[in-house]
Amino acid sequence: MRIYVTSIFVEDQAEALAFYTTMLGFTKKTDIPVGEYRWLTVTAPDGPEAVELLLEPNQNPAAKIYQQALYEQGIAAASFATDAIEQEYERLRGDGVAFTMPPTAMGNVTLAMFDDTCGNLIQLVQMG
Repeated sequence: MRIYVTSIFVEDQAEALAFYTTMLGFTKKTDIPVGEYRWLTVTAPDGPEAVELLLEPNQNPAAKIYQQALYEQGIAAASFATDAIEQEYERLRGDGVAFTMPPTAMGNVTLAMFDDTCGNLIQLVQMG
């Protein structure tokens, strides 16, 4: 068994796709119309191609409440790994990404957190 798709709720799929591809450098993998929304996934260009992140619309009231509660409590909706957190932090900040926490050492990991402009806090993690 392996992880195939994991999802995050987004307020606007088109805006989310633009942010995740243009700002973060992910690649659009799947884009299939499903009624008024899309089955829209991205992958990391240097990660396992089989793992996809679904940019799922938060139109379900329960999804919207869940997303807002996580955000208000400062809880990340997803975590992305990097081998160069300081460089990613500087690059993303330079591109206008708003960080809620700069790279911070916590034991044997360094964490940073930013707002994805789609209703989520995203955590960057560097191990070691």
